Amino acid sequence: QVQLVESGGGLVQPGGSLRLSCAVSGITFSTYLMGWFRQAPGKERELVGALSAGGGVANYADSVKGRFTISRDNAKNTVYLQMNNLKPEDTAVYSCNARHERTYITYWGKGTLVTVSS
Repeated sequence: QVQLVESGGGLVQPGGSLRLSCAVSGITFSTYLMGWFRQAPGKERELVGALSAGGGVANYADSVKGRFTISRDNAKNTVYLQMNNLKPEDTAVYSCNARHERTYITYWGKGTLVTVSS
C-alpha cells in the first residue's frame, strides 16, 4: 500500500520558518519526482515546487522562490519543504505528490495545515 504522510505543519508568525516532511512508503522512492502543492481556503490547488527523482533539478513557483527549498533523502524515502520568511498568504494545506518519472503514475498525501498569522 502506497502512503505519503506529511508532517510539520502548524501556526507560525510572519517572518518565521517551518520545515515540512513527507514520508513515503510502498513505492520505489528514487524513481519518483516529488512535488509540494498547496491549497488555500477558497482557492485552487497550486504547485509550490518539485524536485527530480535524483534530486538534481528543482522548480519553484514564483511566489516562493528564494524563500522555500525542497530537498529529498532517498535513503529515508522522505521529501522536505523548508519554508523561510513565511507570509500570511502562505497559509494553506500543503500536500506532497509523487509522480513516477516514466509512467507518470501519481500518488498524493492528505496534507498538513500551515497557518501564518500574528
